[in-house]
Amino acid sequence: MSSALTDLFPHPIVQAPMAGGVSVPQLAAAVCEAGGLGFLAAGYKTADGMYQEIKQLRSLTGRPFGVNVFMPQPEYADPAAVDVYAHQLAGEATWYEAELGDPDSGRDDGFEAKLVVLRDNPVPVVSFHFGVPSREVVDALHRVGTFVLAAATTPDEARSVERAGADGVIAQGVEAGGHQGTHRDVPETDGSGIGLLSLIAQVREAVSIPIVAAGGIMRGGQIAGVLAAGASAAQLGTAFLATHESGANALHKQALTNPLFVRTELTRAFSGRPARGLVNRFLREHGPYAPAAYPEIHHLTSPLRKAAAKAGDAQGMALWAGQGHRMARELPAGQLVEVLAGELAAARASLTGGGVL
Repeated sequence: MSSALTDLFPHPIVQAPMAGGVSVPQLAAAVCEAGGLGFLAAGYKTADGMYQEIKQLRSLTGRPFGVNVFMPQPEYADPAAVDVYAHQLAGEATWYEAELGDPDSGRDDGFEAKLVVLRDNPVPVVSFHFGVPSREVVDALHRVGTFVLAAATTPDEARSVERAGADGVIAQGVEAGGHQGTHRDVPETDGSGIGLLSLIAQVREAVSIPIVAAGGIMRGGQIAGVLAAGASAAQLGTAFLATHESGANALHKQALTNPLFVRTELTRAFSGRPARGLVNRFLREHGPYAPAAYPEIHHLTSPLRKAAAKAGDAQGMALWAGQGHRMARELPAGQLVEVLAGELAAARASLTGGGVL
């Protein structure tokens, strides 16, 4: 990665921006203060909500940080399929005594308004999910001194990120928790995601821009592995979800290591887009029937997920988690960065000394 960007954070550790209230300013600040790159998640927030969190984060740390923005989604959902799914969820609404949400609550997540804020009040790093911004958007952010990253799940998507002029690509392996950052949601490709190490190798040969590796990384030895494979830094989400500063619901944190939740799956059940979460009742019962309709299904199920959390029922919540969730450690976020950095140093020393990782 260009030294200008890596100079922003001493350790090659990036805290993934987890939308939905997980990546709160306190979490991002703790990561930044410990030498990693903390991120705020602008997804599902208004432009003003994003701005207020940026102001709060700046009051907590003077170190560089990032903000993640969702790309607007094209209209390709089948309204009839959404209606059928809503009918299927009627029993959930009755059970949780909640109304289903309005599937037509908006598609662009306030994209343009957020760009105005980020141009008028520049932040060190902005990353994009669910697609690639135009060259004009990237250039505008560059003019105010912002580094730009975008997620990719295939070599072709990485090429699109490079063509847009981004400073780096976040190579997201299929192991990653939460939403896959695919640029186009193609149901025919469900289940065909690329594992992180294979993806890094393929992206390394496809583009010349730096790579941030994401997907299932929970230990410093894994960070050493992705760096050796060609990445310049590692992005961790689930590892930080369990930290003290994380804004995740306590039930979500506990579920990561709860023996009731033994595996993860990619599902459309909660949002209409492929996302990896712990397998619970809602995912099992509704995942096979959820249509490709994002953000319509996200809006539809939002009240149900909130009601389940309020009722203390993890079986109805979206428990996003990567494949390494059982390795989660309940630590303060700053301490986790320090532990990861120590493990990374030990792994590198082992390699240099001819030992085994």
